[in-house]
Parts: sequence; C-alpha cells; structure tokens
Amino acid sequence: MRLAPRGRHIAQNKKALFSRFRITTPFQMQKRAFLKSLGLLSASLPLVSWDTAHSAYDPKTLLPKAIKKGDTVGLISPSAATAERMQFTYAKEALEALGFQVKMGKNLMNRRGHLAGTDAERAGDLNDMFDDKEVKAIVSIRGGSGAARILPLIDYKIISKNPKPLLGYSDITALHCAIHAQTGLITFHGPMGSGSWNSFNVDQFERIFFDKDLVTFENVHAESDELVVKSNRIQTLKSGKAEGIILGGNLTVLTAISGSPYYPDFKDAILFIEDIGEDPYKIDRMMSTLKLNGTLDKISGFVFGQCSDCEPGGGYGSLTLDQVLDDYILPLKIPAYSGAMIGHISKQFIIPVGAKVAMDADNGTISLLESVFQ
Repeated sequence: MRLAPRGRHIAQNKKALFSRFRITTPFQMQKRAFLKSLGLLSASLPLVSWDTAHSAYDPKTLLPKAIKKGDTVGLISPSAATAERMQFTYAKEALEALGFQVKMGKNLMNRRGHLAGTDAERAGDLNDMFDDKEVKAIVSIRGGSGAARILPLIDYKIISKNPKPLLGYSDITALHCAIHAQTGLITFHGPMGSGSWNSFNVDQFERIFFDKDLVTFENVHAESDELVVKSNRIQTLKSGKAEGIILGGNLTVLTAISGSPYYPDFKDAILFIEDIGEDPYKIDRMMSTLKLNGTLDKISGFVFGQCSDCEPGGGYGSLTLDQVLDDYILPLKIPAYSGAMIGHISKQFIIPVGAKVAMDADNGTISLLESVFQ
C-alpha cells in the first residue's frame, strides 16, 4: 500500500444532511406511474422499478466522527456465531493492542443455530452500540451469514444521529450497503475483530483512523527470487482512470440484497467486489444479476479483488473467472482491473465504503480524494 504524502490533499469535511420519505400505505396500480413521476414511490413496495428504487430517499455522504487511542470500541457479532471462546479473547486483545478499550455486545456470545443469537438480539447490539455515547467505533468479530436478516430491524435514525466507524467485511457487506443506502454514512470494509492483525493491517489502520491520511491503496509484493513478480499481481482489464464514490463488497451478499431498499445506488460509482469458495459458474450468475439489475451500466469504474478457492470444478467444463469478467466488464468500456488486495486474505485494504476515490486501472491503485472523517 502506497500512502499519499500528508498535506497533499485538502481534506473537505462535509457534514451531511439528508431527508427520507416513507410511504407505508398500499397503492393501486394505476397510481404507480404518477408516484414514480414525483419520485416518491417507496422501495419497500412490490414491483418497484429499478430506476425508482432509491427515489424515496436521497441521503448525502455522512462522515463518521474521528477516533483516537483510548476510545471505547464496541465488539458485536451481527452474523454467524463464533464457535471457539478463544476467538473472543483474540478480538478483545487485538483491539486493546490497537489502543482501545473494548465494550462487548451483550449478545456477542449468543447462539441460535448458526447465528449469533436471534435477529432481534443481533440487531439490538448494533443499535445499542450506535446509540451508546461512550462507544466511538464498532467492530464485527466475524462474518459468515445472517447479517441481511437484521436489515429491517436496524434503527437508521439512530445511526444518522450518531455517525461512527463500522469495520468488517464478507457478510458485513450487507450492513455496509444498507447503512450507506439509508443514511449515506461512510463505513469501512476491512479486517474483523478476530481476523488477522498483521503489521500491514495494523499500519494501514493507524494511517487511516489515527493519522487520517488520504491513502493510496496499492498491492504489495512478497520478496522472491523469481525473475518476475507473481504474488498479488493485478490485471488491467480496461485501461484508464475514473473517479466516484466506492461501493461494493462481497459479491454473494451484494447480489442477495439486490432490489431491496438496502441496495445502494451505484450511479457513477466505483464498484469493488470479492468472494470466496464460489465456482466460476456461480460468479457468472451473480455478475449476470449485476447486469440485469442495472448496476454494471451505472458504474464509472470496476475493481475486482481476490476470489479465493474459485477455480472451475469437474464435469463438462466451465468458463474461467477471467472469461466471466471479460464477458461482463469489457463491453462497459470503463476503467477496470482485477487482483486488488481486497477479500478473504490476510493482508487486505481497509476500503471506506461511500468515500470519494480515484482509481487507476493501469497502475492498480485506489486513492482517497477527501477526508473520510468529520
């Protein structure tokens, strides 16, 4: 990761104001065209068109408040349960080593099937941490599955009144997308509480959260005696540069909430995606969803992270991941590259979801253009 020189950019903190309209009463079909023309058709109604899915609310970018060493951080589990008790210890000690005091969610260690408690319990911990004045940031202990179940139970008004950093990735993509769609708050796609806190991730965390640098994310390469570099190589799919807010996350989770009021508006955005353990034919199906729902035709740039364990399986044969990306991305004629250090890997970028960035598909870089904190 290359870091932009401090003072190179002028941070422009913008306090966000936004308005959101809700329509909860049913409407007859003949009224839909009229309501669409007014931009007031709620995304919660059935048969909503994609173009009007976001017209019921128009949140502007909302910056989280800055954090510092000594602050209290909330540790929650909005997705799957954690099987080993030692994982709670690892997460607490890692956050303490970063300089924080740690407040555990009251339902953190609960379990219901594969989930970390009931939907109400998991949503309750998230709402409580945003509402708690003592807590300055929120970290997910792990991902897994189940975050999408709590999206209707989240109190987005509390979040908008108490903007704070939220950190996590994988299944936490559902929270990043929903919170951005409903409030405009910038959240952070990066390491979990119980994940890898190697020197790369720690240095990156401190640069972003403590130093508030405008970083440039660029792959690092392990030392090797190979004639050519093979680790963490990027591939330029389409040359060029683009600017826009960066949105995305785990591909499986992203497509699963497609068409809901928790799916962000990708107009002129930089889309980043990653995944793990998915056959190329499944990636193809999900990329098809992004095409059919209009996402791919809206974006100004594309970054594919790393897809761990996504090789073709047996049988009659399969498209390769490269072919899938070419089929969907090349016709867009927008700057695009793959291989970014985003995904289920030990060293991973901490991407501020909803922040304004510039991407360079030839050099494989993503650069923050504005401050991501108040």
